[in-house]
Amino acid sequence: MTEQSLATAVRDLMPRAKADLTDLVAFASVADPRQFPVEECHKAARWVADAFAAEGLTDVRLLDTPDGTQSVYAEFPGPAGAPTVLLYSHYDVQPPLDESGWHSPAFELTERDGRWYGRGAADCKGNVLMHLTALRALRQVDGGYPVGLKVIVEGSEEQGTGGLERYAEAHPELLAADVIVIGDTGNFAPGLPTVTASLRGIAEASISITTLAGNLHSGAFGGAAPDALQALVKVLASLHDENGDCAVAGLTTGQTWQGVQYSEEQFRADAKVLDGVALTGTGTVADRLWARPAVTVLGIDCPPVVGGASSVQSAATARVSLRVPPGTDVKAAQDALVAHLEAAVPLGAHAVVERLGSGSPFSADTSGPAYAAMAEAMRESFGTPMVVSGEGGSIPLCNTLRTLYPEAEIILIGVEDPTTQIHAVNESVDPRELEKMSLTEALFLRNYAAARTA
Repeated sequence: MTEQSLATAVRDLMPRAKADLTDLVAFASVADPRQFPVEECHKAARWVADAFAAEGLTDVRLLDTPDGTQSVYAEFPGPAGAPTVLLYSHYDVQPPLDESGWHSPAFELTERDGRWYGRGAADCKGNVLMHLTALRALRQVDGGYPVGLKVIVEGSEEQGTGGLERYAEAHPELLAADVIVIGDTGNFAPGLPTVTASLRGIAEASISITTLAGNLHSGAFGGAAPDALQALVKVLASLHDENGDCAVAGLTTGQTWQGVQYSEEQFRADAKVLDGVALTGTGTVADRLWARPAVTVLGIDCPPVVGGASSVQSAATARVSLRVPPGTDVKAAQDALVAHLEAAVPLGAHAVVERLGSGSPFSADTSGPAYAAMAEAMRESFGTPMVVSGEGGSIPLCNTLRTLYPEAEIILIGVEDPTTQIHAVNESVDPRELEKMSLTEALFLRNYAAARTA
């Protein structure tokens, strides 16, 4: 069997991948019953389970995780003496946000200008199809799988409720593997094969400020009455210095990134920064995104502009997110954020600061044999060498898996690229990235099996 025949098999499978992704995107599988019926998640889970069962995987089942959602599990024993590879992804998605901002229905896969649009097309249902297409190609070309396989497809990753993490901790034997392939990231640029070796962690807090027993008329009392919203704005402004760098006291902010670099011109284009608007922070873009802490105000509870009364505000609340780089303890970072918020409250104002969720940063060891096999697979698939990048987001499961299986290599790949607009309106996937990454994964499984059994 040749690599070209495997590439041909993947290419021929792309119409099926599109049809399957169309079916999967149609499920509004937002793991929040306040927004969408839980049945949408149940139907998506059953679809995923049936799809992997159809590819010969056994012991396919739905796991009821402690947060009330379902994860799909499947396995394949593999040849005698072969290593075991765990393939991960998730079928739950972000809510569509402003549906009027979509150029086509959020839960209807739509082809436009060579891309496939729909919520979850990239994050992360596209990665489910990457796994499926790789396995289908191997079955067609090689007649089976060269390694033992385990598959876990999570149902609540976007909600951060930790259901799969707690299930894995309670059943540590279930996901044990020699290599864990996390299908939830993507390439640094379209056509540039990338492994993600660094993830920032996350620590969140809320701050509520109260200054008055109730709102007051701004004409009669404004100028002397302490305004809670104004006090909150001062606190939030203190989180950044004059350059826009994180100013949370006690955090190190001068770290540098040694991997692939991100030009300011490319970042401005990828992030769709408006003309004339300067980027925030100092250092390289890669330093700011992957190596240093970043603090963001996620929301403020205050009166809207339309309908707001002429009042001095008696209370205001904000939710703050701190991204924590590898090398920084997430608990210490959350402690520093809480202490900073408390210290910045204007004298006399009543403030309550609460810790919200947190997840540790992750850094992978890229020196093992699985990474060598992945590098070769990416070179064969894309025709260019693999690069190593970071990711500013968080995947808390990675640290759970590293704790449970310290000897396993963990590799993060996927079909996303900077133009996919995950977590935003008009999310899309480039089918060429899906094709190349499916081929990459099939080649990797073959390469890794050969390296381990040589």
